[in-house]
Amino acid sequence: MSDINLRIQGKAGRITLQRPEALNAMTYDMCLAIEKALIDWKNDPTVELVIIDALGEKAFCSGGDISDLYEAGLSKNYSYGKKFWADEYRLNALISNYPKPYISFMQGYTMGGGVGISCHGSHRIVCETSKIAMPECSIGLVPDVGGSLLLAKAPGNIGYFLGLTGTQMSASDAIVAGFADIYIPKDTWPDLIKKLERSGDCSILDKEPINVGLSQLADHKQLLKTAFASKNLVKIVDFLSRSENQFATSALSRIKKNCPLAMSYTIEMLSRLSPQSKIEEALDLEYRFTSRAQEYGNFQEGIRAAIIDKDRNPKWKFEISSVPNEIIDEFLKPV
Repeated sequence: MSDINLRIQGKAGRITLQRPEALNAMTYDMCLAIEKALIDWKNDPTVELVIIDALGEKAFCSGGDISDLYEAGLSKNYSYGKKFWADEYRLNALISNYPKPYISFMQGYTMGGGVGISCHGSHRIVCETSKIAMPECSIGLVPDVGGSLLLAKAPGNIGYFLGLTGTQMSASDAIVAGFADIYIPKDTWPDLIKKLERSGDCSILDKEPINVGLSQLADHKQLLKTAFASKNLVKIVDFLSRSENQFATSALSRIKKNCPLAMSYTIEMLSRLSPQSKIEEALDLEYRFTSRAQEYGNFQEGIRAAIIDKDRNPKWKFEISSVPNEIIDEFLKPV
């Protein structure tokens, strides 16, 4: 079985990720294959909409497969990462600007690169198992694949919280934050997909969503709005440190583990974007960091600690209180 299944069924272009044993992590070849299919289907009159889904129960897509990136970085082959991210970001922009309905079904983990191929679509469906996150700051990167734009659009400083902490969103959280649109129980997905294939009509998704329950983001919206209002990492940490709220304590714990350089850049990046920004602007700001992250940042160390040695004890270059503004300015320079 190949890693991805691309085909036309009825009136739908169909993309199915087929690496359940690897949580459907997206390889470079999968990225290029999706892009080619979408370009082919854009002007194909037989394709009226696109559906992307994945095999397995645990994950839609846990992110990009970064093992090759790490190995290339070890040999100081930084050009591989630059090309990988450039090509992936081109795909993210294509999805965001796609002229036909693009419907994503996101069960289980949808993180990082998985967000990039699902959450920019026109119809984003979640279920009872959905867990969506942008955890890049934990590995020395910044929220990318256009995720920075989604975070910038999130109401009430929720985006700053999600970007700095990498907190997983439930289905209801994802809808509140603007990463998803519709909750539909997973056991109904196969029949729904068949209807979409037969009809080519995405209006069947416009029914009232089922009540998905409570959202921790909605429950703590005032805390998040206040805690992240300063748009300053040191001040955010100080505020959370003085709070007796358990939600704030959990957020502080996550921030203290993440990469100070990446978090500082994330704050600056989000502050430069707005709900009116175009995805190309967001991808440009992301690429300024990611294209330099291996050579000048903490990406290699982040991957070592999280994936290679799994000691969960990265040695970051800076402390939260001592990230030089000059370093952020260097990363912000156009590529």
